Amino acid sequence: MANRVYPFSWELIGDVKKGRPHIGEDTRLEIYRLFQFTIRDVLEQELGSKEKVDHIFFEAGKLAGKSFVEKFVGKQETLYIFLSLLQKKLQEFKIGILRVEQVSQDDINLIISIEEDLDCSGLPDTGMETCHYDEGFIKGALDFQTGNSYSVKEIDCWCLGGRTCRFEAQKTDK
Repeated sequence: MANRVYPFSWELIGDVKKGRPHIGEDTRLEIYRLFQFTIRDVLEQELGSKEKVDHIFFEAGKLAGKSFVEKFVGKQETLYIFLSLLQKKLQEFKIGILRVEQVSQDDINLIISIEEDLDCSGLPDTGMETCHYDEGFIKGALDFQTGNSYSVKEIDCWCLGGRTCRFEAQKTDK
Protein backbone atom coordinates (compact mmCIF):
# COMPACT_ATOMS: atom_id res chain seq x y z
CA MET A 1 0.00 0.00 0.00
CA ALA A 2 1.29 3.47 -0.88
CA ASN A 3 2.12 6.04 1.77
CA ARG A 4 -0.99 7.85 2.89
CA VAL A 5 -0.77 11.59 2.42
CA TYR A 6 -4.09 12.46 4.06
CA PRO A 7 -4.86 10.05 6.92
CA PHE A 8 -7.94 11.54 8.54
CA SER A 9 -7.54 13.84 11.52
CA TRP A 10 -9.61 16.79 12.68
CA GLU A 11 -6.65 19.07 11.93
CA LEU A 12 -7.44 18.56 8.22
CA ILE A 13 -10.75 20.37 8.79
CA GLY A 14 -8.86 23.48 9.88
CA ASP A 15 -10.26 26.56 11.58
CA VAL A 16 -13.34 27.13 9.44
CA LYS A 17 -14.41 30.31 11.28
CA LYS A 18 -10.98 31.84 10.76
CA GLY A 19 -10.75 30.69 7.16
CA ARG A 20 -14.24 31.90 6.18
CA PRO A 21 -14.81 35.03 8.30
CA HIS A 22 -17.19 36.64 5.80
CA ILE A 23 -19.30 33.79 4.41
CA GLY A 24 -19.29 31.52 7.46
CA GLU A 25 -19.32 27.78 8.05
CA ASP A 26 -22.51 26.84 6.20
CA THR A 27 -22.98 25.88 2.59
CA ARG A 28 -25.97 24.73 0.59
CA LEU A 29 -26.98 21.09 0.35
CA GLU A 30 -26.64 21.20 -3.44
CA ILE A 31 -22.90 21.81 -3.03
CA TYR A 32 -22.49 18.82 -0.70
CA ARG A 33 -24.34 16.65 -3.23
CA LEU A 34 -22.34 18.13 -6.12
CA PHE A 35 -19.18 17.05 -4.28
CA GLN A 36 -20.57 13.61 -3.41
CA PHE A 37 -21.99 12.68 -6.79
CA THR A 38 -19.09 14.02 -8.88
CA ILE A 39 -16.67 11.99 -6.75
CA ARG A 40 -18.93 8.96 -7.16
CA ASP A 41 -19.06 9.49 -10.94
CA VAL A 42 -15.27 9.80 -11.30
CA LEU A 43 -14.63 6.81 -9.01
CA GLU A 44 -17.06 4.64 -11.02
CA GLN A 45 -15.27 5.64 -14.22
CA GLU A 46 -11.81 5.03 -12.75
CA LEU A 47 -12.62 1.81 -10.88
CA GLY A 48 -15.18 0.46 -13.35
CA SER A 49 -17.48 -0.85 -10.65
CA LYS A 50 -20.43 0.59 -8.72
CA GLU A 51 -19.84 -2.07 -6.05
CA LYS A 52 -16.26 -0.90 -5.44
CA VAL A 53 -17.45 2.69 -5.15
CA ASP A 54 -20.25 1.67 -2.76
CA HIS A 55 -17.61 -0.09 -0.63
CA ILE A 56 -15.40 3.03 -0.59
CA PHE A 57 -18.34 5.22 0.45
CA PHE A 58 -19.27 2.69 3.16
CA GLU A 59 -15.71 2.65 4.53
CA ALA A 60 -15.50 6.46 4.42
CA GLY A 61 -18.82 6.64 6.27
CA LYS A 62 -17.54 4.18 8.88
CA LEU A 63 -14.46 6.34 9.52
CA ALA A 64 -16.62 9.48 9.62
CA GLY A 65 -19.15 7.93 12.00
CA LYS A 66 -16.47 6.82 14.43
CA SER A 67 -14.64 10.15 14.20
CA PHE A 68 -17.83 12.21 14.56
CA VAL A 69 -19.09 10.43 17.68
CA GLU A 70 -15.66 10.26 19.23
CA LYS A 71 -15.35 14.07 18.93
CA PHE A 72 -18.94 15.26 19.43
CA VAL A 73 -20.78 12.56 21.42
CA GLY A 74 -18.22 10.47 23.28
CA LYS A 75 -18.66 7.02 24.73
CA GLN A 76 -21.73 6.90 26.96
CA GLU A 77 -22.85 4.71 29.84
CA THR A 78 -25.71 3.15 27.86
CA LEU A 79 -26.71 2.75 24.24
CA TYR A 80 -29.91 4.66 25.02
CA ILE A 81 -28.01 7.73 26.26
CA PHE A 82 -25.60 7.48 23.31
CA LEU A 83 -28.40 7.35 20.74
CA SER A 84 -30.17 10.27 22.39
CA LEU A 85 -27.01 12.42 22.26
CA LEU A 86 -26.27 11.29 18.70
CA GLN A 87 -29.78 12.30 17.67
CA LYS A 88 -29.22 15.80 19.06
CA LYS A 89 -25.81 16.20 17.41
CA LEU A 90 -27.00 14.99 13.99
CA GLN A 91 -29.78 17.55 14.10
CA GLU A 92 -27.50 20.29 15.43
CA PHE A 93 -25.08 19.72 12.54
CA LYS A 94 -28.02 19.49 10.10
CA ILE A 95 -26.99 15.99 9.03
CA GLY A 96 -30.47 14.53 9.49
CA ILE A 97 -33.21 13.67 11.92
CA LEU A 98 -32.40 10.35 13.57
CA ARG A 99 -35.21 8.23 14.95
CA VAL A 100 -34.65 5.02 16.84
CA GLU A 101 -37.60 2.88 15.83
CA GLN A 102 -36.67 -0.37 17.53
CA VAL A 103 -33.96 -1.70 19.84
CA SER A 104 -33.95 -5.27 21.04
CA GLN A 105 -33.69 -5.75 24.78
CA ASP A 106 -30.11 -7.04 24.41
CA ASP A 107 -29.07 -4.25 21.96
CA ILE A 108 -28.37 -6.86 19.26
CA ASN A 109 -30.86 -5.54 16.68
CA LEU A 110 -31.79 -1.93 15.94
CA ILE A 111 -33.95 -0.20 13.38
CA ILE A 112 -32.89 3.41 12.84
CA SER A 113 -34.30 5.92 10.40
CA ILE A 114 -32.80 9.19 9.25
CA GLU A 115 -35.16 11.76 7.80
CA GLU A 116 -34.03 14.76 5.77
CA ASP A 117 -30.60 13.16 5.37
CA LEU A 118 -27.80 14.81 3.41
CA ASP A 119 -27.39 12.05 0.85
CA CYS A 120 -30.74 11.45 -0.77
CA SER A 121 -33.80 13.16 0.72
CA GLY A 122 -35.61 14.80 -2.17
CA LEU A 123 -33.83 12.88 -4.93
CA PRO A 124 -35.88 11.14 -7.61
CA ASP A 125 -36.77 7.45 -7.33
CA THR A 126 -33.77 5.86 -9.06
CA GLY A 127 -34.52 2.27 -8.14
CA MET A 128 -31.13 2.06 -6.35
CA GLU A 129 -30.28 2.54 -2.70
CA THR A 130 -27.93 5.46 -2.29
CA CYS A 131 -26.95 5.65 1.36
CA HIS A 132 -23.84 3.46 1.58
CA TYR A 133 -22.00 6.29 3.33
CA ASP A 134 -24.81 6.47 5.90
CA GLU A 135 -24.65 2.70 6.44
CA GLY A 136 -20.95 3.05 7.23
CA PHE A 137 -21.54 6.12 9.43
CA ILE A 138 -24.07 4.24 11.57
CA LYS A 139 -21.77 1.21 11.80
CA GLY A 140 -18.80 3.37 12.85
CA ALA A 141 -20.91 5.12 15.49
CA LEU A 142 -22.38 1.90 16.94
CA ASP A 143 -19.06 0.05 16.90
CA PHE A 144 -17.39 2.95 18.74
CA GLN A 145 -20.07 3.12 21.43
CA THR A 146 -20.52 -0.58 22.05
CA GLY A 147 -17.06 -2.02 21.34
CA ASN A 148 -18.88 -4.62 19.24
CA SER A 149 -19.16 -5.02 15.50
CA TYR A 150 -22.46 -4.26 13.78
CA SER A 151 -23.58 -4.97 10.26
CA VAL A 152 -25.73 -2.13 8.93
CA LYS A 153 -27.96 -2.37 5.88
CA GLU A 154 -30.35 0.19 4.44
CA ILE A 155 -33.82 -1.34 4.22
CA ASP A 156 -35.79 1.72 3.00
CA CYS A 157 -34.45 4.59 0.90
CA TRP A 158 -35.82 7.79 -0.55
CA CYS A 159 -34.35 6.71 -3.91
CA LEU A 160 -36.38 3.50 -3.72
CA GLY A 161 -39.65 5.36 -3.23
CA GLY A 162 -39.57 5.65 0.56
CA ARG A 163 -39.79 9.01 2.23
CA THR A 164 -37.20 8.24 4.86
CA CYS A 165 -34.01 6.21 4.95
CA ARG A 166 -34.25 3.27 7.32
CA PHE A 167 -31.41 1.04 8.46
CA GLU A 168 -31.23 -2.30 10.20
CA ALA A 169 -28.22 -2.80 12.46
CA GLN A 170 -27.34 -6.21 13.85
CA LYS A 171 -24.55 -7.06 16.23
CA THR A 172 -22.19 -9.58 14.62
CA ASP A 173 -19.33 -11.73 15.81
CA LYS A 174 -16.07 -9.84 15.33
